[in-house]
This record gives sequence, structure tokens and C-alpha cells, in this order.
Amino acid sequence: MKRIPHVERLTTRRDVLLRGGAGFGALALAHLLQGEALAGVPTTPHSAPRTPQSPKSPHFPARAKSVIFLFMEGGPSHLDTFDPKPLLNKLAGQPLPESFGSVITAMGEARSPLLASKRTWKQYGQNGTWVSDWLPHLSGCVDDLAVIRSCWADGINHSAGVCQMNTGSILGGRPSLGSWVSYGLGTENQNLPSFVVMQDNTAQVVNGPRNWSAGFMPAVYQGIRIQGGAEPIPNLNTPEGVAEAQQRGKLDFLSRLNGRYASQHPEQSELEARIASYELAFRMQAEAPEAVDLAQESEATRRLYGMEEKETATFGRLCLLSRRLVERGVRFVQLYHGSGSKWDAHAGIEKNHAELCRAMDQPVAALLKDLKQRGMLDETLVLWGGEFGRTPMSEKGDGRDHNPTGFTMWMAGGGVKGGQVIGETDELGLRAVTDRLHVHDLHATILHLMGLDHMGLVYRYKGRPERPTLNEGEAFKKIAG
Repeated sequence: MKRIPHVERLTTRRDVLLRGGAGFGALALAHLLQGEALAGVPTTPHSAPRTPQSPKSPHFPARAKSVIFLFMEGGPSHLDTFDPKPLLNKLAGQPLPESFGSVITAMGEARSPLLASKRTWKQYGQNGTWVSDWLPHLSGCVDDLAVIRSCWADGINHSAGVCQMNTGSILGGRPSLGSWVSYGLGTENQNLPSFVVMQDNTAQVVNGPRNWSAGFMPAVYQGIRIQGGAEPIPNLNTPEGVAEAQQRGKLDFLSRLNGRYASQHPEQSELEARIASYELAFRMQAEAPEAVDLAQESEATRRLYGMEEKETATFGRLCLLSRRLVERGVRFVQLYHGSGSKWDAHAGIEKNHAELCRAMDQPVAALLKDLKQRGMLDETLVLWGGEFGRTPMSEKGDGRDHNPTGFTMWMAGGGVKGGQVIGETDELGLRAVTDRLHVHDLHATILHLMGLDHMGLVYRYKGRPERPTLNEGEAFKKIAG
């Protein structure tokens, strides 16, 4: 058998690209690696050590350094919280007037009788913002709130609505807003995740982890869900019986192996980011437990958040945790209240919303007060709302259906001018009619307050320049002070 002359073995697909075809394959490889280069991975072998989460400069001076998104999953009723409609009570029991035209609802009860709001309403703050009696604690914070009564979205069901409020699209597969912020700005604390997610019960949020997914971006930008118990960050704790010195030794050994390979292949500079990711996990093992240790908080602080009362203890703990995380440089924190669509009051809205407001009101007000007294509210953007609102028409006699055509959210801190009401819905609260802000506008506004241009924040995926708002929406700059 004729012996084949010695040929240098091509051990990897990357070798094939680099050495085969006179090296022209490397041109395609370089193009494919641009996505990671844009994501913050070093692209030259001699660049300073960086990770995808290294701090990045904003496009322009930022008003906010971090975001806390309080997500009321299931869709809270704007008609019973922040958007009073006297005509609704006057016409209660009658069908929706013909002048409103055709209406599509999730459950098909578009012509069911109008349902009165049983709330008692009062005006609060210097500018007289209306708030219902379900929110006695937040009513004292209205001078810090910009209440947006004119939000609208495209998703008529929970899956589409929650997906769009998180990612900008009613279809799955795109990065979440938190991932875009993490990608665009990195984090100021290299020992903690940039994007953290928490929820108030064990029920699964609609769509699950895809709500905080990085989509087509590298997984490093996805949200990290913190849970209760002895291991709040999954798979982080050092295994039992493994001392810190052993863990450090294993990491050093792995780093030497990776470093040796990297020195032999300097063109693979993205490997430095992989090495840094192991270092981050090791550092988190030391700092993350301290960050979530609420025993360090004073008794007065715990009482402020309602942690001594059964109804408010759970969400109070999460709100306090969110303050501790942004205090330590975490960029984006998202809290789910009513996980498992608990705010979805198709029937019995009085009991449903009364209980949920009771559990949420004091902790959220405490978060705002705590941030303010610590001098953190000016640089922390707090956002409250759900995937949509509820209809003025009744469902099952004493509930309300989904309403994506007009609902309320509010923002506070982070450069937002408080004590203002933005936009309005029609006289029955069905549709947004003035200063209408679509989800894309809301996301663009949040990014703007963070110093990011939603059209300038680009990630190239399969040759396409992808942007967080799908090339739509505008930042509502009048919201800022």
C-alpha cells in the first residue's frame, strides 16, 4: 500500500478554515466572530483582558445606571388602580356603546355589560394624581411617579403579551430588554450578574425562562434567576467537601490549559472571554451570598418593606433584595409579582386584586422610599406594570377581560420627572387616545434614560443588524425632568 506523504493534520474546523484554501476560509470566520466582538469580546490578541460584561460607555450621558422592573404578571386593571372613569360607573350594566365600534377580546365577550369600579378615588401629591384606595402606600409616592395612562400593545393573550413586554415581539426568540441593557452597558460589578430575575412564588411565569433569555445573543447576557433557600443562584455553591483552595486549584488548572491553547492560537482571542467567565463564577461564590443576605438589614428597614407581615413578607423580601443588588452594581433587576398570571382576573376581580394589591403596595412604596433616602432613586429607574390592562366590559359577571389597547404603567427615578400623568384613554378606559405609547416606545424610553439609543444599539445576527425595538418606536423624552 502506497504510503501517503506526511501532511500536517488539521485538528479542528478552525484549522481547516485557517490553513485550507490559502486561508480564505478565515475571512468568513472573522466575519462570524464579529457578533462576539460587538458583544464585548476582545478581538485582538494583545487587547486588555475583558469580558462580555465589562462596563461599556453609553451612547450619551445616562440619567439612570440601573433598572428595576416590577412586572405584575397577568395584567392589573388600570380602571381600578390609576385611571378612574366616572362614565364607566354611570353606564354600568349597559353594553358598550355602538360608537366604540367592534372590539376583539381574548374570551369573546366584547358586548357584555360594562362593569363599574367599586374603588374610592382620591387625588394625591402636588399635582393631584388620582390613585384608588387599593394602593394606600403608593398614593404617598405619587410625586415621584410618572403615571403613563396611554400604553398599548399587540398581544391579546398572555403568551404574546408577556413576550412582547419583555422582548418587544409577540413571538419568541428575541433577546429580552434586560439582555439588551446588559449587552449595551455591561456591569459595574464583575462579581455579580448584570441581569437578575426573581419571582414571588414557584408557579411558572408564562413562557418561562424565554422572558429573560438572550435570544440570538450569547448566553452570557441572559437573566440569572435568583431563588430562595440555601442556594439562591443555581449551581453556584461550591460542592460539599470541596475547600476554597481546591476550587481555586481546579480553576487555575483549567485556566492554564485554556491559556496554553490560546497562546498557540492567538487568532482565537475570544477564548480569553471564556477564561474570564470561569473567574466570574468563582468570584460570585464569594460575593453573591453576601448580596442576598437580608440579615444585614436593620429591623426598621425590614418593617418598612413589610417583612414582618404575612401578606407582604414575600414581595417585601424581593424588593429589598433588588435594592441590595442595584446598590452593588447589578444593571437590570426584574421582579415578577403574581407569577403564574395571578393578576388575570377574568372573574372575582374584587377579591383577586384586593389581595394582590395588599401584597404588593407596601413593598413597592418601601422600595421607592428606601432608594430615595439612600440617594439612589435618581440613578435607579423603577418601572411598574403588566403585559396589558383589563376591559371596561365585564366577564363572568364580576371580572374583566384582557385589554392591550389601553392600560397604565408608571416610571420613577432614573431621571424621570415625578408627579406627572402622561396620556389618557377614552372615557371608558378601553383604548389609549392621547400620547399613545406602544411597548416599543416604552422600551426606547427606558434605553434612552440608560444612555442608549435604541436605533444605535445593534447586534448583528445572520448578517442582519438587529435592534431592541425592531426598528420601531421612539423615546418619549418629555418623561424626563
